[in-house]
Amino acid sequence: MEPTLERDLPDEEATVAAGAAIGKACLASGLSAGLTLYLFGELGAGKTTFSRGVLRAFGHDGAVKSPTYTLVEPYEMGDWRVYHFDLYRLGDPEELEFMGVRDYFAPGSLSLVEWPQRGTGILPEPDLEVALTVADNGRQLSVSAHSPSGQRVLAVAGKLL
Repeated sequence: MEPTLERDLPDEEATVAAGAAIGKACLASGLSAGLTLYLFGELGAGKTTFSRGVLRAFGHDGAVKSPTYTLVEPYEMGDWRVYHFDLYRLGDPEELEFMGVRDYFAPGSLSLVEWPQRGTGILPEPDLEVALTVADNGRQLSVSAHSPSGQRVLAVAGKLL
């Protein structure tokens, strides 16, 4: 059974803070081999809001929009590269091959992938899976680790959240 962390997120601010905690944990755990986070949740569940928090932890202070039409939004902050994918409008996983998606999942980078199920068979396995669900009192966050790197991130994040 994979290690899991669960938290209630009462509002948007808490969702951004949770993303920032995961982002800080990614930085503290090291990106030497690169990290991949799958983000699950229905439309409006807070995946992009969570991603904004991750990007803030890396030092990005500008706007963060969902790359629904461009498929990927790259962010370069010093030595770090964060790629924010939104595969909601992807017609076929093979389209990812045409855009050279494998080059994004490289050492020293963090890839945040919304709607990863649409890239099945092409995307690498995740280090962490983040699930956001709408609840009566806001959002419910569940983060599970699927690799040794993901387990290190989750251990640090558990202390920050």
